[in-house]
Amino acid sequence: MHMRIDENHWLRGIRKVPSPNADSRPDAADIVLVVLHGISLPPGRFGGACIEELFTNRLDPAAHPSFASLDGVRVSAHLLIDRRGRVTQFVPFDARAWHAGVSNWRGRQRCNDFSIGIELEGTDDRPYTRAQYRRLVPVLRALLGRYPRLGLDCIAGHAEIAPGRKTDPGPAFDWAGLYQRLRA
Repeated sequence: MHMRIDENHWLRGIRKVPSPNADSRPDAADIVLVVLHGISLPPGRFGGACIEELFTNRLDPAAHPSFASLDGVRVSAHLLIDRRGRVTQFVPFDARAWHAGVSNWRGRQRCNDFSIGIELEGTDDRPYTRAQYRRLVPVLRALLGRYPRLGLDCIAGHAEIAPGRKTDPGPAFDWAGLYQRLRA
């Protein structure tokens, strides 16, 4: 599968749900990192609209006990890849999505300023699906082709940029398999 990014920095042929939780980057050309995340809402449950609701400020904090801590939280990611491999884009790549929080990569603070955030529906301890990897690889290839400062060494997990604070995408994520597929 070949994916392309249009002139407005959206992936072609995928579902788009614009998030209000984004703003301008300090330098729109300074895209040097892709951050992979894992997310499930409620924790450990897959499917449903909760992640999309979180990224669009429509999540009801009373809908599940675990959502109380998310009341008023404003977060987003550029992309979500669900368990079936379906991709939803929330923020154009040239804008800043609010996914990394307090973070540091190679001595640079505020990774949201210079990164693209991709959420994978999953948990740290349960394997991600084949469908997710099948979709993630062409997405990453499209990003690497479109943004010249990105390379295979510019893909990190949330845990790597926020150690001690975050653990995702977790030990269940197949980094070796991802890099093998990207090099093929």
